[in-house]
Amino acid sequence: MFKIVSLPGDGIGPEVVAGAIRVINALADKHRLEISIDEHPFGGASYDLHGDMLTEETLEACKNCDAVLLGAVGGPKWENLPHDKKPEAALLRLRKELELFANFRPAKVYDALVNASSLKADILSGTDFMVIRELTGGIYFGQPRGYDDNRGWNTMVYEHHEVERIARLAFDAAMKRKKKLVSIDKANVLESSQFWRNIVHEVHKDFPEVELTDMYVDNAAMQIVRDPKQFDVIVTKNLFGDILSDISGMITGSLGMLPSASIGTTHAMYEPIHGSAPDIAGQNKANPIATIASVAMMFEHTFCMKNIADDIYQAIEQTLASGLRTADIAQPRDRVVSTTEITDAIVANLQAS
Repeated sequence: MFKIVSLPGDGIGPEVVAGAIRVINALADKHRLEISIDEHPFGGASYDLHGDMLTEETLEACKNCDAVLLGAVGGPKWENLPHDKKPEAALLRLRKELELFANFRPAKVYDALVNASSLKADILSGTDFMVIRELTGGIYFGQPRGYDDNRGWNTMVYEHHEVERIARLAFDAAMKRKKKLVSIDKANVLESSQFWRNIVHEVHKDFPEVELTDMYVDNAAMQIVRDPKQFDVIVTKNLFGDILSDISGMITGSLGMLPSASIGTTHAMYEPIHGSAPDIAGQNKANPIATIASVAMMFEHTFCMKNIADDIYQAIEQTLASGLRTADIAQPRDRVVSTTEITDAIVANLQAS
């Protein structure tokens, strides 16, 4: 029995998660899998019900499941709350409590969408790399932090074990792909980055088959746009990964297409990288593919069923190849369909495979 906790969240979150759950149920029926899905409010939806973005009940449920499926959090309704009460703060706390120290964000271009990007097709075609972002350390969590009328300050801190564990995970990922790893830092300016680089090179001794390259973050941002096919696996610290993964997302055409996995030693959470898009919430317009692809990552990394993950990706590819698009990825000749319609097509392709 696989236990999943569903956190639909805010905005379009409930709509895209509903599509992903339909895919999970279809796969459970097809492969005779026992999967339970337990839904809990999270983010603004939880605040409206309980006055708390992340209740202890929800947190305990997440700690006692095999995988968490998250939709999206936040929106204008909760923007004026104190910083530590906002939905985004609850998301940071959830990642910290579950010790989800690594974020996997694939940048994969589907053949049917090669012309959807602002990049030329010949530059983009064949792009398929993974950004692995350290998720629970660095400047987002460093102390001291604060601001007054004259200055604001944050502290970028990494400990040896934090860098070592993310480096090992990245080398493991590279071993399963093309055995190429690029470590992104700013070691020419930041002492914390030189510390990062030293430890990554220490870990490299245990993975001599992997080709390791160091790259400064500003150059990496340029190279991702100039020649994305040069990358296979990228590993970097929290702040740099936040920025580079969004750059990687946009070169593929739409943030609505890209999944992510946040992984720790004993817990994992899967979510699309897009936001809550309150402007289209409730209109059946949202693109569920990023959330459905997050389910594929769940089957690969948590359930260890790569064959089923590959079936999901193939069903997505087949659906896109048929010309169906949600509005965010549509070109003039495409057929624009709703959230539920494109989910119907993906489920049908899965059942037929």
